[in-house]
Amino acid sequence: MIQFDEKIYFYLLAIIPVMVLAFFFLQIWKKRTQRRFAKSKLLRRLAPDRSSFKSAVKLAFLLAGLSFLILGLVNPKIGTKLETVKREGVDIVFAIDVSKSMLAEDIAPNRLEKAKRIVSEIINQLASDRIGIIAYAGQAYPQLPITTDYGAAKMFLQSMNTDMLSSQGTAIDAAIDLASTYYDDSQQTNRVLFIVSDGEDHSESSTTAAVENATQNGIRIFTIGVGKEKGAPIPIKRNGIVESLKKDSQGEVVITKLNEAILADIADRGNGEYIDGSNTEDAVEYIKEQLDRMDKTEFEAKQFAEYKDQFQWFLAAGFLFLFLDIFVLDRKTQWLKKLNLFNEHGDD
Repeated sequence: MIQFDEKIYFYLLAIIPVMVLAFFFLQIWKKRTQRRFAKSKLLRRLAPDRSSFKSAVKLAFLLAGLSFLILGLVNPKIGTKLETVKREGVDIVFAIDVSKSMLAEDIAPNRLEKAKRIVSEIINQLASDRIGIIAYAGQAYPQLPITTDYGAAKMFLQSMNTDMLSSQGTAIDAAIDLASTYYDDSQQTNRVLFIVSDGEDHSESSTTAAVENATQNGIRIFTIGVGKEKGAPIPIKRNGIVESLKKDSQGEVVITKLNEAILADIADRGNGEYIDGSNTEDAVEYIKEQLDRMDKTEFEAKQFAEYKDQFQWFLAAGFLFLFLDIFVLDRKTQWLKKLNLFNEHGDD
């Protein structure tokens, strides 16, 4: 397991491509200037020991040295000891609607991005709870199993989009059934399911049965509504540009609306509550209060307990390359000159 102490220094790596471009344009300028001064054959006679490739070698050493020094500033650490630790928390599963209706832009930038932001902010408020993520549309798909790795959770969360599932619809029942398999029966933790959706286009009868089965397994279901009741069209984009709006079989523009009543009914049957997701800060604060009120259950989790600094190796490598850059001269090395590996001299 690797972690970085000062990730902000990664931005310094942007200087590398800038230096490469500067070197490239400098070489072009030098060659043009030299051609104005004299022909290449005459230049070789005037400076017979000047190497045509050493400058590139020096640049490579310089760039390598700077790169390693920057990585040293970042201070990579490697986990050296994996321990089983006791933690107290709640098992939380997020079921996120990725159907096409979540592309509606009645909430900026769109419903799906709003849903992802809400979930991300909730994760930021957690301390020792375990989380899992499910994506669903016409079917449910396990995105991330129960884990305490919040970094991985955010990575998988940001990768979610409306193209990840081919079948369309809003199969909330399938998401609830899949969520029921996430929880560990051997560790009787408090179980919470957050369904983040606009509540549109789902089977009410099958959802009711799924909610009843979930509550029998001790799962509390909260629903978070994203969207507006007045609705909005579903844009069809290519390369970020709206090409058209989704239409039905009669050629009419489809207007997708937030179905708060359905979501509130699911939450009520699931011993949870419906939460309006239009204001991210208010929604996250309310959810945090609800989670804080729940009894925390002790469970075991594996994590790296000891990390060792590795910056010294990168600094050493960086100084080594800079040292080499200083002592590599632009003129030809005599034994390489005799080998003529780079065809730097020939018959005059």
